[in-house]
Amino acid sequence: MSTPRFGFEPRVLELADRGPLSRALSALRARPGLALLDSAAGEPMRFSVLGFDPLPLPLEPSAGVLGLRAALAELAPRGGDPVPGFFAGGLLVALAYDLGVGGETRVRMPAEPWGFPLILGGLYVDFLVRDERAARTWLVVGADPGDGRPSVAVRRAQIERALVAGAPFALSRRRGELRRETTRAEHQARIERCRAAIGRGELYQANLAHRFTCDVEGDPIDLYVRLRDRNPAPYMGFLAWDEGETRRGALLSCSPELLLEFDGRVARTRPIKGTIERSGDPEVDRARREELLASEKDLAELVMIVDLERNDLGRVAQPGRVWVEAFPKLASYARVHHLMADVVAEPRPGVDAVELVHALFPGGSISGCPKLAALAWIAELEGEGRGFFCGSMGALDLQGRANLNVLIRTLQWRPREQGLGEVSFRVGGGITFGSDAAAEDRETLAKAAGIVDALDP
Repeated sequence: MSTPRFGFEPRVLELADRGPLSRALSALRARPGLALLDSAAGEPMRFSVLGFDPLPLPLEPSAGVLGLRAALAELAPRGGDPVPGFFAGGLLVALAYDLGVGGETRVRMPAEPWGFPLILGGLYVDFLVRDERAARTWLVVGADPGDGRPSVAVRRAQIERALVAGAPFALSRRRGELRRETTRAEHQARIERCRAAIGRGELYQANLAHRFTCDVEGDPIDLYVRLRDRNPAPYMGFLAWDEGETRRGALLSCSPELLLEFDGRVARTRPIKGTIERSGDPEVDRARREELLASEKDLAELVMIVDLERNDLGRVAQPGRVWVEAFPKLASYARVHHLMADVVAEPRPGVDAVELVHALFPGGSISGCPKLAALAWIAELEGEGRGFFCGSMGALDLQGRANLNVLIRTLQWRPREQGLGEVSFRVGGGITFGSDAAAEDRETLAKAAGIVDALDP
């Protein structure tokens, strides 16, 4: 085994709490490699992490998900102070859906229209941690990691000055029309083709999506703050794609869905299947909750995907140590109610967090069942790569832990000319033989409503 190139000896300083780390994101906007995992609202709202100034280590998409193990091995723990929360230095990363399923017959993925990399992020030894429940914030700085950065004292002083100074939020909003890249008629025709394939027995369920784009003005950090305000969720995130001093792109997510939580002993995934739009009338909203809980179609989909996730985790779990909790569980968010369930497993000895991600990726709820057949049909019907939509963003740390979301309700941002940017986002839903194409299309628009609201002037 090669010698790690970098070391991590954390120094932890508690700071005066200045509110959500989205404010710190704004204050530190000039720093490279910003990566925020933001537990903004909902269950389980606990810790948030904001990384900056990653170590100079490129990630290799050609190695797939398992390549993250080699990247993580480049950073060696060297004692230091205990770090609060779920991340004690390591990888903050986003994985594109188009990486596909590893270790099996590969499905040929079409190209993603914007040409984003398949993996974004890096190794972090400097970051902020916030306990959302206790409203406490810590600065974590790695002592002499080995890349020639300034001393701990200098870096602490730089970050504290920036946080005290802050940065005013600027307006970021849509310019011009929101463009639906696939018409309603075409999306419904794709749904009918999928239903026909299900009727022939080629698959049981697939998640089909379509894309919106629009021009925006302002910084993507300010757009993220607006998105967070309009659509708070437990697994939000922002990740910058920087090359030198140039910001090439960014990911902005308000995801409510968990792909993997692993504390070194127990692995947990929480697929979502079943969605209904919320109402401002409390009685109507209550009736919609009851309608979703009684929906045979949605419950059947949830059963199907829970079984898929049990199989995925079963490949790496101890015999008989995979189980289901809280089935079905209804969770309410700013715009929609969702059905979900927890699938839990105790991994076999020697199975690490990277292998658990590899087993689950991409999530069953946003691919389908059987997974390989669903991936193939999604590729054929959608006709283009999804990029990071339905991929995953999160943390893999030096203590062997993992916390990653499913990248739904997610914007990709890229710079354009004359100070403008462009965003792209996708919305989809699970298709079964019993799906009604018009109703499925309406459900995607309900899921898009919160994003559209954040984009509107």
